[in-house]
Amino acid sequence: MPTLASKKRKTTARNGRPAPELIFGDLWDFDPAPETADPKLKPRYELFINGKFVAPKSGKYFDTINPATERKLAEIALAGPADVDAACRAAQRAYDNVWGKLSGRERAKYLFRIARLLQDRAREFAVAETMDGGKPIKESRDFDVPMAAAHFFYHAGWADKLEYVAPGRRVAPLGVVAQVIPWNFPLLMCAWKLAPALAMGNCVVLKPAETTSITALKLAEIIQDAGLPPGVVNFVTGAGATGAALMAHPIPAKVAFTGSTEVGKIIMRSLAGTDKKMTMELGGKAANIVFDDAPLDQAVEGIINGIFFNQGHVCCAGSRLLVHEPVAAKVIAKLKQRIKVLRVGDPLDKNTDVGAINSKEQLAKITKLVASGVKEGAEIYQSPCPLPAKGWYFRPTIFSNVAMSHRIAREEIFGPVLSILTFRTVDEAIEKANNTAYGLSAGVWTDKGSRILKMSTELKAGVVWANSYNKFDPTSPFGGYKESGFGREGGRQGLLDYCQLV
Repeated sequence: MPTLASKKRKTTARNGRPAPELIFGDLWDFDPAPETADPKLKPRYELFINGKFVAPKSGKYFDTINPATERKLAEIALAGPADVDAACRAAQRAYDNVWGKLSGRERAKYLFRIARLLQDRAREFAVAETMDGGKPIKESRDFDVPMAAAHFFYHAGWADKLEYVAPGRRVAPLGVVAQVIPWNFPLLMCAWKLAPALAMGNCVVLKPAETTSITALKLAEIIQDAGLPPGVVNFVTGAGATGAALMAHPIPAKVAFTGSTEVGKIIMRSLAGTDKKMTMELGGKAANIVFDDAPLDQAVEGIINGIFFNQGHVCCAGSRLLVHEPVAAKVIAKLKQRIKVLRVGDPLDKNTDVGAINSKEQLAKITKLVASGVKEGAEIYQSPCPLPAKGWYFRPTIFSNVAMSHRIAREEIFGPVLSILTFRTVDEAIEKANNTAYGLSAGVWTDKGSRILKMSTELKAGVVWANSYNKFDPTSPFGGYKESGFGREGGRQGLLDYCQLV
C-alpha cells in the first residue's frame, strides 16, 4: 500500500492563522512489491545440440551478470567452431530425416505445445528475463513472454496452410537456418526467429546474445518437454566469434540477424558471393511526430512508452521527438513533469518503470553520447530520481534545442534518452524524419486521418504507428529500410523469408 510521506508548509488561512498544507511532489512512496516467482536458474548452462545439453568441446564458460546488482547469475558455455559445426550437422540430419518430411499439420502440434508450455511457465520466464536483462518485471511479464507465446501460436496456425503463403506458387523450406539475436528482447527475439522458420519446415541453429542467454537456454528445456525431434532446434552460446563461426558455416542456407548496423554490414560483406539467403533487422533512430492538433496527454504517454518504459532498448524506440512549434513548449513541459515521477530502480519491483541498463559497456556508450549532446549545445533535463548504489542505471533524460547535426539526433543511443526537435510544416516534419540513415519505424500523432495517411506514405520507415507507439502483433510484418535492414518478421511476409518458391 502507498504511504504518504507528507510534508507540511505554513500558509495563511482566511482567519489569519497558519494552516498546514500538503506539498505534493515526490511524496507518494510505495512499499516494495518484488516479484517472488522462482526463476529456477541453474548455476551452469550448457550448449543445446541435437536435443541434449552438452558441454562445450573447449571446456570454457563465461559469466552472465545481473545488471541490477552486478552479481553473477550463472555460467554460460562458450561455443567454439567445433560446437557450431556439431550443431549445424545435427540440424541438417534432423531436416533430412525428420522435420523436412513432416507434414505441416504435425509441425503445428509441436509449435502449439511450445506456446502452451511457455504460458505455463510465464512467471518463471519473466523473472529470468528481468534478472538477466535488467528490464522491468512488468514489461517482461506483460509483453515479452505473452508476445513470445503469441508468435508460436500464430505460426502454428500457419504450418498446415502454407499453400496460401504465396498464392499461385508452391513453397518449400530452405533447410538449415542460422539465426543470431540481440540482448534487448532475448526471449521474444527467439520466438520471432524460431516460430516462422519451424512452421515453414526449416531446422535452426540460433545464437543468443552473450549477455542474455538464459531465457534461450530455458526455452531449450521447453523444446525438450514439447518432444521436438533432436536437432530441429539448437542453441550455441558465446560472443562475436561464435556468431561469426555460425554465419560462415557452409551448411545454413539462410542467415537471419538482428543487431547493430555495423555488425550487419560485416556479415553481409562476409557472405557476399555465397548463395545464402539473408534477412537483417538492424538499428533505428525512429521519429515520433506530434502535431498541434494531437491529443497531447495521450501523445505524452505514447512518447514515454516509446522510449522510457523500455529504457530505449528497442531498435524502434522513439528516440527522436519532432514537435509542432505551436505546442512544443507545452509538450516539453508535460514530458518533464512526467519523467519526474518515473520510478528507476530494482527491475523485479512491480512499481519500477525504468530498470537497469543491460551491461556496463552499454551504460558507458549512453553516457558518452549524452555528454556529446551537452557539448554540442543541446539543453539537457534529467529526472531527479535517486539511483541505486549498485547496478548499471541511467536517469531518464530529455534534450531540447537539438539540431539535426547533433550526434544524439543521428546515432542510436539504446538508452532512456529523448532528443526533441521542432518543425513548422508537414513537409518539414517529413524531411527531418527521413533525414537519417535508418528507416525502421515512426509514429504520428494527429487528429486528422488524411494527415496520417499522407505521413504513412511519405515516411521512409517499415512501420508507422498512428496515435500509438510500440504496438506489435504476430500477424503484422516488422522490418526496416535503408540501414535498418531488409526482410520482414511476422505475418505472411515473414514466412516468405523462410521459404523458397518452387
